[in-house]
Amino acid sequence: MKTFFLNLFFLLFCCAFSFAQTPEPNGKIIKLLASDFTDVNEYEVPGAKILTGNVQMQHDSMYIYCNKAYFFEKENYAKLFGNVRIIQDDTLQLNSKYAEYNGVEKIAYASGNVVMTSPDSSLKSEKVYYDRNTGIAYYNDNATITNKLNTLKSKSGKYYTRELKYEFRTQVVITNPENVIKSNHLDFYEDSGHAYLFGPSTIDNKGNHIYTENGFYDTRLNEGKMIEKSFILYDNKRIEADEMYYDEKRSYAKGINNVKVTDTINNTIATSHFAEVFRANDSVFMTKKPLIQTIAEKDTTYFHAKNIQIVGPDKQRVIKGYPNARMYRTPDMSGKADSLHYDQKIGLLQLIRKPVLFKDESQLTGDVIHLINNVETEKLDSLKVLTNAFVIQKDSLGAGFNQAKGINMYGKFIDDKIRQIDLVQNAEMIYYVYDEEVLQGIDKGICSKIVLELEDNKITTATRMINPEGTTYPPEQFPENARKLAGFNWRGDERMYSVDELFSDEELKHDDKAEEEVKKNEKVSEKPMEVQDKTLNFKRSGKSPNVIKKRSE
Repeated sequence: MKTFFLNLFFLLFCCAFSFAQTPEPNGKIIKLLASDFTDVNEYEVPGAKILTGNVQMQHDSMYIYCNKAYFFEKENYAKLFGNVRIIQDDTLQLNSKYAEYNGVEKIAYASGNVVMTSPDSSLKSEKVYYDRNTGIAYYNDNATITNKLNTLKSKSGKYYTRELKYEFRTQVVITNPENVIKSNHLDFYEDSGHAYLFGPSTIDNKGNHIYTENGFYDTRLNEGKMIEKSFILYDNKRIEADEMYYDEKRSYAKGINNVKVTDTINNTIATSHFAEVFRANDSVFMTKKPLIQTIAEKDTTYFHAKNIQIVGPDKQRVIKGYPNARMYRTPDMSGKADSLHYDQKIGLLQLIRKPVLFKDESQLTGDVIHLINNVETEKLDSLKVLTNAFVIQKDSLGAGFNQAKGINMYGKFIDDKIRQIDLVQNAEMIYYVYDEEVLQGIDKGICSKIVLELEDNKITTATRMINPEGTTYPPEQFPENARKLAGFNWRGDERMYSVDELFSDEELKHDDKAEEEVKKNEKVSEKPMEVQDKTLNFKRSGKSPNVIKKRSE
């Protein structure tokens, strides 16, 4: 009986020891499926079976093929030689000259002309590691990845089999027939071709250069979104904004908040809090406090309206602003109208519907006002006020107003100063006459044409021509209620003395809103952009949806 218990104890001990030497029970050991020859040589390879010819092995759902293998059964470990193929779930395959696989840690290492094939990509490198526990393959010895039309090159990187994602944290270059993308921090989803960039990154395509430090780009559709220090360069133009969208197929870009479009050929700077750029049409649309700044050698003109559109090729740009259009030209000209239209090719600015123009102390009104620039010198050349022309200038020494009106008005500039104004048809005038700064009389008259001469933008002489009629009255004999011509409307309170005065309170609110959004998004832009729904739920044509799994799943 004692002998029986001793034998039973020995048997249980042996079984326990045997199980302890088996690294992974329950089918998790590496299984040898086939080989042409099997040998054991403790002198050459201690503790291993030497397998030669058509070697086939299995570990869970992973299959291994090679020409030769050293199989360490106790350690659940194998070294693989020649035409190595490691296939995981028919979704990942590693081909190499040499490989090692640890069945306990579930980690594979491949070297020598390594080719890793995933559903939509092929990676070539000299060394690749694959951790089956996390589903991550990684390399640090340079690699070239081919994904449909994309070629990716980097020194190191990771591939997440569950997310179908490549992760790069050193310089990576993506090249395809449409784009070249460069970044030191990029995530690339092979199924959708979506790239997420963080840190200094560039995208170059068809004459466009895009820079961003936080953004997304779809390499299939050639469209993207950028949210940090982003700008686009094309045709000597620079577009920048807090948030930008880009669509190459539509030749389209959109900017939101603190938008700035710089055009060095046409010497313009355009700003707003919302803009759309249509490159194929040479068109820019801006709203939310838009301001167009055209820069000349000695002065600058500013245009503002609720909405502004810039269209046309270089040197032939047309600027349209509506409604509540306003302009300011340094140092002393401003104007308002319902809308404005500026034609760069002929140097013509039109103020349309209820326009008013201020130049020094002169106010000009009419149905339409034209300002004509000399396109070569970029200086003011002349002006026209068409229908109901009216010019008013404050009497510099008194409380009255010098006035002249007619059907139309024509003015001439010399060195950007008005030197002469002609009013034609049904012309009328009231003019204060001084002698040594003492008011001598008030001249009132009518004729077919009135010529006003100015110095330093002040009326110095007024001449009635063609059938003139008029009288100079002593000031005390000219009643106050007769000192304004019919249609007189002094709009001096609408005059603007600086660029800041172009904007209404409603327009200025866009600055406050943009500032609030910038503060709100500061923390968002400090970390890589969140993966978008169109990436997570991407559907391949003709195939089932690709639902990307989280690493924890």
